Amino acid sequence: MKESKDFFWPSYVDLMTALFLTMLVMFVLSYKLFHDKEAGLRAANKQLNVQLQEKKKLDEIKAALKRLESNYFIYNQRYKRYELNFPVTFAPQSAVLPAVAQTPLVKAGRFLLSQMQAIKNDESVQYLIVVEGRAAKDLRFPASDPRNADGPAVRQLSYNRALAVIRLWEQAGLRFPNNLEVVAAGSGFRGAGRYTGNQEALNKRFIIQIQPKIGSIGK
Repeated sequence: MKESKDFFWPSYVDLMTALFLTMLVMFVLSYKLFHDKEAGLRAANKQLNVQLQEKKKLDEIKAALKRLESNYFIYNQRYKRYELNFPVTFAPQSAVLPAVAQTPLVKAGRFLLSQMQAIKNDESVQYLIVVEGRAAKDLRFPASDPRNADGPAVRQLSYNRALAVIRLWEQAGLRFPNNLEVVAAGSGFRGAGRYTGNQEALNKRFIIQIQPKIGSIGK
C-alpha cells in the first residue's frame, strides 16, 4: 500500500507539471496571437488614416481644378481633361504663336498659376502640368496626301507649338513654384478625343493635363 502511494504522488506531480507547461505554452501563444492581431489592427488603422488624408487632399485638388472652368479653360467631361476655351490657329507647318492668341494665352497662364497656387498644400505634394499641343489635318487634301501623313514631323510640330506656349509664359514673367512641373508634349494627329469630320480644324488646340505625381500625396 505504501509503495502504491509512493508511485502515485510522483506521477501526480509529473502530470500537474505537464499540465502547467501546456497551459504556459498556450498562454504564450495566445498572448502572441493577441499582440500580432493588435499590431495588425494598428497598421490597418494607420493605413486607413493615410488613405483618408489622401482622399481629403484629392478632394481639395478637385475643388481647385474645378475653378479652372472659365473663359480660359473648358473641362472635357468625356476625357477628363481641360482644354483651352478659345482657338489658336497656326499657320500651316508653323509653330509660331499667332499674335492675336498671345494675350489670351498669357491671361490663361496667369489664371492657371493663380488657381494652382490656391490649392492649400505643402511643397511635398508635386504636380505635373502637361501642355499638349495638337495638330489638325488639312481637309483640302486627301488622307493619303503627304501633308496629312502622321509621322515624327507632325508630332514634332505639335510639340514645338506646346513649347511655344510655355516659352510665352516664361517671357511674360510667369514663374511656377517648384512643386508645379510644367512640361510640353505633342501628339500630332493622334491622342484620345480628337475632333473628326467637319470639326477637324478644332484639333488645333492645347490640352492641359494636371495630375498630382504618384507618391507625392502620401508624403
